[in-house]
Amino acid sequence: MALERALEGAVTLQRQMIFWSGALVATILLLYIFSGILLPFVAGFAIAYFLDPLADWLEKHGFSRIAATIAILLLFILVIAVFMLSLLPTLSSQMSGLAERLPEYSKALIDLYNKNAPAWFKELFSSNDNLGSNISNIATKGAGWAGTILASLWSGGLAVINIVSLLVITPIVVFYMLIDWDRMIAMIDDALPRAHLQTIRGLALEMDSAVAGFIRGQGTVCLLLGSFYAISLTLTGLNFGLLIGLTAGVLSFIPYVGTITGFVLSIGMALVQFWPEWTMVAIVLGIFVLGQFVEGNFLQPVLVGDRVGLHPVWLMFALFAFGYLFGFAGLLLAVPLAACVGVLVRFAVRRYKESPLYLEASAELEPETPPISPDRAGRPASKVTVADEVSRR
Repeated sequence: MALERALEGAVTLQRQMIFWSGALVATILLLYIFSGILLPFVAGFAIAYFLDPLADWLEKHGFSRIAATIAILLLFILVIAVFMLSLLPTLSSQMSGLAERLPEYSKALIDLYNKNAPAWFKELFSSNDNLGSNISNIATKGAGWAGTILASLWSGGLAVINIVSLLVITPIVVFYMLIDWDRMIAMIDDALPRAHLQTIRGLALEMDSAVAGFIRGQGTVCLLLGSFYAISLTLTGLNFGLLIGLTAGVLSFIPYVGTITGFVLSIGMALVQFWPEWTMVAIVLGIFVLGQFVEGNFLQPVLVGDRVGLHPVWLMFALFAFGYLFGFAGLLLAVPLAACVGVLVRFAVRRYKESPLYLEASAELEPETPPISPDRAGRPASKVTVADEVSRR
């Protein structure tokens, strides 16, 4: 009987693995096929997930689900309208201006280096006579390519289509997702296998905590950092300060990338604009030092904590991989899916360490501890201390 139950369990496990592997492959294939139209739907799902706690809070305070959803959607549209009317024209002009003047700024930085860099520092690169000119050419060409990419991103037809779809389709997706969120969760829970219900619910709660830590926690951190950098750099009079600050804040969801990008752009711009007035350069540097201090000591521990549980290398790999496969929609999906995979991997490791495969192997490899003989006073072995053994020898 025990053998028959073991065989039945193995067959059931095999069927489940085949089913879930097939479902995973089908999901990835569908995402790849429809990657071109995913953006407004993925963005709508992410916004609905972000705003669902607010809808639940309004429900607890007397609102119906539809009234809460309409109130949230109207507030969301109001925020988008204010952004479009106040910030978007400025961001558009700054992006176009930065794209046009990036090669000029690059050349100005190289000239500034040639005039002010210490002689001993220049000697490090003076072994090859053409090295300086090669670096200059590479920097100029790289700046030109970056400017072309910025211009094409903003003026390209696909970007315009994506922006229109985001403005039109995303609010509709958010509306219906917020109304039906609890009902969809109940339907999914009702469809779970009854034999593994508690295990799947536990994994789902872990995934929800990890994803919420990023979308709600890290999203709030990015918003606060971007606002701080944009306002501070603009008040210092830095050219394109609004664009650089918001870019640094948005990219802060990738560890170190947002800070490094904003730091390099702002310091480079400050050197070109303010040098030799080094106090202004120091103020720009202090803005990023203060931002990193506040993020590391207050924002991250309070808003995110340890809920995401993603190593920075794994996070960057997920962003590059999903961005390459699915475009900008893949960037939105990368971290939530990577967090879910991390939860599943940790669950698999826990189950492995509880399995006979791990426990039997560790028992076989564990060396036997030789018993300690009784001392000369006749005390039992368990009472003999290490000091007694050393003194006796």
